[in-house]
Amino acid sequence: MSQDPTEQQLLELKGRQIPVLELLALFGTRLRNDLTVPRVEQALKDVGLATLPYFATCNNRADVHIVPWQQVSPPESADRAEDETADDGEEELPSGGLPARPLRIGDISSATGGLFSVTPDTALTQVTYLMRTKKYSQIPVIEGGSTLHGVVTWSSVAKMYETTSDAVLAEAMVTDDVPVVEAHHDFFALLSQVSDKGYLLVRANNGTFCGIVTAADIADRFDTTAWPFFVVGEIESRLRKCLGAKITEDAIRAVQGPSAKKMTGLITDLMFNGYVKLLDGDQQNPALRELSHDNWAALGWPGVDRGQFVRQLDRVREIRNGIAHFEAEPLTAKRSEELREFVGLLRQIT
Repeated sequence: MSQDPTEQQLLELKGRQIPVLELLALFGTRLRNDLTVPRVEQALKDVGLATLPYFATCNNRADVHIVPWQQVSPPESADRAEDETADDGEEELPSGGLPARPLRIGDISSATGGLFSVTPDTALTQVTYLMRTKKYSQIPVIEGGSTLHGVVTWSSVAKMYETTSDAVLAEAMVTDDVPVVEAHHDFFALLSQVSDKGYLLVRANNGTFCGIVTAADIADRFDTTAWPFFVVGEIESRLRKCLGAKITEDAIRAVQGPSAKKMTGLITDLMFNGYVKLLDGDQQNPALRELSHDNWAALGWPGVDRGQFVRQLDRVREIRNGIAHFEAEPLTAKRSEELREFVGLLRQIT
């Protein structure tokens, strides 16, 4: 769970110039989206501070000055994104970009969502009853939140009955080689342990056990994480196919702009921000706004509302950036539905 900095920590920033990523890190994130931006902005405003340039739209490698809120007029915070800034800041990863940080085992919700355990004085019959009713494959035996005595599994119970008739908890526990990991440990480095043991017990930074990750949790996370990657990939492929076939190379060069390293005129050299600029009839740049009318007409989609399409495309751009950064939290149901709706539309018209 991310935790906002204290008022004192924020006030200590006044007058300083810091990287925008350092500011975001104070709030436990690297992302600037519709969830994090209002949270950061409100926290700064609550202590009378703001940033110049605006942290939400500047280049992600830029430095920001922490200044008194009065130095920045409130309306500007929503409108400071000029086209030139958006070119650099909004598309924070190149097309096909890789995650910006490693996935940690603590990013799996069950790893920090709490742990059901029993104490060493619990009757074995109570433990097996709980395993049956709660459909648990294992229950750890923990004392004081941090002292692990062992783990009861169905396999360890069966093994006990093979070797003794003394059916007590102490004889039914696995005590050796119990897989215990820290929440900050690398996710992928632990996959072999999950495959071998079937579960991992997770410790928080304070030494207490905070959760358990099973093979089922891993499968669920991959399902919610992998699906958006493939859907966004399909969306981009379909966009490139139709835009590249109908829109002229000169129009694409105009979007690439004179600051681009190579004005290739190739749709494959644009990112999602570029796709939006090809079609957006309300953008600030008057030259691109005029060209966008011809670009939209060239697509030949009379049954598609242009404004709605561009808004959805821009939302997909935002979602894609979050996915490319490998956000710790899976997509919300709302964002998943937005992707489903947009890819469904593209399948109909392309």
